[in-house]
Amino acid sequence: MLFDSSLRKELSRSFGATLAIVLTTVLTMALIRTLGEAAGGNVAPQDVALMLGYATVGYLPTILSLSVFVAIVSTLTRMFRDSEMAIWFSSGVSLFRFLPPVLRMTAPVVLTIALLSLVIWPWSNRQINDLRDRHQQRSDLSRVAPGQFQTSADGRRIFFIDRNSPDALLSRNIFIVDRAPGRESITTAQSGRIDYSPQGVRYLVLQNGTRSDHTEATGAKSVAHFDEYRIKIGETTIAKLIDRSPKSTDTLDLLSGSEHRLDMEAEMSWRISLVLGSVNLALLGMALPAGNPRRNSSAALMLALLAFVVYLNLVNLLQAWTAAGRVSLIGGLIGLHGGSMLGIFALLWWRDRGVAAPSLWPHRTKAAS
Repeated sequence: MLFDSSLRKELSRSFGATLAIVLTTVLTMALIRTLGEAAGGNVAPQDVALMLGYATVGYLPTILSLSVFVAIVSTLTRMFRDSEMAIWFSSGVSLFRFLPPVLRMTAPVVLTIALLSLVIWPWSNRQINDLRDRHQQRSDLSRVAPGQFQTSADGRRIFFIDRNSPDALLSRNIFIVDRAPGRESITTAQSGRIDYSPQGVRYLVLQNGTRSDHTEATGAKSVAHFDEYRIKIGETTIAKLIDRSPKSTDTLDLLSGSEHRLDMEAEMSWRISLVLGSVNLALLGMALPAGNPRRNSSAALMLALLAFVVYLNLVNLLQAWTAAGRVSLIGGLIGLHGGSMLGIFALLWWRDRGVAAPSLWPHRTKAAS
């Protein structure tokens, strides 16, 4: 039918344009945040692109929901402003007649959101955690960069080198602070190199330097000069937790978990809410557009953005209440999303009756003088 095809085409075009704008904005913000983490030493600089990609995958369910919502609101607002809605209503088309084409356009997006939130979301979180763990597990020598103070993985040592040689195995002007309970030592050397023992253990060999030790209990200080000094630099390993965080746990594992954990139920509430919320927002987008052509066209869009923020905050509140044990998983989902759907259909019915039967809403007319 012409009505269905034309509406779906316009909704698809509006959805594509909105998605491009929102995705560009989110990518820019995520890039700034990832670069900040890389500058702070939490992420390896070479992993910035991967971190950005995994983070974007995590944001996609919310981005798609917002894009569909804004596309429906902007499309119907444009039809109200250009009096197209008045033509359809006068032809006997009710507001509920818009449901089938809107839902047909929304269905693939909702399925994509379900795939992203239930399957891809935990996978992307695991990849992000693995990148951060791998960066934290790197050796102390790999942390050192010329002209920068770097801290070892255990926090005991602080390294500084002035510059590297072309082969990157020899360094100049080395400074090391080694802290231990009750003592502190400061080592400086003119040069240093990396050496390997027959067993494959790595050593940092310092040449022509000075070592100063300070004992806090007695206050004793000692200074020693050396021609060569070897420091064992072992690979630092961080034991990984057997139980992953709820964000990194697969959905099937959350559903079939042997132990009852509120944080896992809260994570499950968040994932399901992303799917159900996208459906409710698509329905809400049909009820918010303005019906008066003289009304400011941006008012409906501003109201839609406010409604989206409120709904997203309610989802976060439901997750927090589930984690605190104040509501159950099923009861919270039914209460929030089921109640919202009933309210949206009531609003659609009220808008449909108000538009299709104007005689039920008499307007006050000014008496002729």
